[in-house]
Amino acid sequence: MREGHGYSTAMRQIPANIVRGFLMGAADIVPGVSGGTIALVLGIYRRLVASIRAGSSALGSLLTLKWDRARHWLAEVEWALLLPLFAGILLAVISLAGVLEHQLETNPIQMSALFLGLVAGSAVVAWGLLHRKDATRLTIMLVTTIVVFAGLGLRGGVTEDAVAQVSEPAALAFFAAGALAICAMILPGISGSFILVLLGMYTPLLAAVNDRDVTTLIVFTIGAAVGLGVFSQILHWALERHHDTVMAMLIGLMAGSLRVLWPWPNGVESTRLGAPDEAVLVSVVLAVAALAVVLAISAVAERRSAPMPPAESATPTSAQAN
Repeated sequence: MREGHGYSTAMRQIPANIVRGFLMGAADIVPGVSGGTIALVLGIYRRLVASIRAGSSALGSLLTLKWDRARHWLAEVEWALLLPLFAGILLAVISLAGVLEHQLETNPIQMSALFLGLVAGSAVVAWGLLHRKDATRLTIMLVTTIVVFAGLGLRGGVTEDAVAQVSEPAALAFFAAGALAICAMILPGISGSFILVLLGMYTPLLAAVNDRDVTTLIVFTIGAAVGLGVFSQILHWALERHHDTVMAMLIGLMAGSLRVLWPWPNGVESTRLGAPDEAVLVSVVLAVAALAVVLAISAVAERRSAPMPPAESATPTSAQAN
């Protein structure tokens, strides 16, 4: 009886979970805001991580032909949560991709300023997640910042022909982008779309969604599945045992990558640094507002995740590490 009641409750939650997925997808498609942070705000992060880990473990068991283990892990997945969430995320991506692509084409400077504020806010949030702000972690963060900033500078002199080539990347690039971005999407504090911007794959992926390029989207999805199955386990292990070191590297990554988000001269299409020369006031306001929004979302998420009820403690150390 109790089991039937639990099933009916899960079914009634499906519409709400689709809405939650839409909110997560809307956050994930904008560089700087993590869907994982939204999941924290909505109070479903721990259940989501537990289901994702179970699903990736099931995938690993299937690939190694361990059928009993695969069945065990598949039974651990909270499908009534996971599937509606993914449906909502997909709905958000399809409905919002066109808007973002249009804005990036017509208002590249303002959009870049908005993204810069979002990522800067995420870096501040990640800094707050560091337990040990010692010399080792600060050195790792500083070195990562310098390496990323300098590495992005190598793209600073890209010509228009080179940009055109990057705008039509090979299938392997979409596969790799999916594998890397999916790991960021499940982490509070860092956005999968931000990783796509860093890789130069954000605009091409938006175009693929808007053009309904099914082949490209399938390749990206397969990459995401592989990333989820392999990298999420590695990421979990690293955060469990080296949380502050990983977070210091992520902060350095975000800080150094602000170079690609600097609005002038041409938004995210170039890593060349120019002096502010147009739409300065609007850009500053957008950047500050975006930073404030991220900090506000993080504050709500922190309050929501502070009390940890034992009933949801499927992966306690994982949630604590994140």
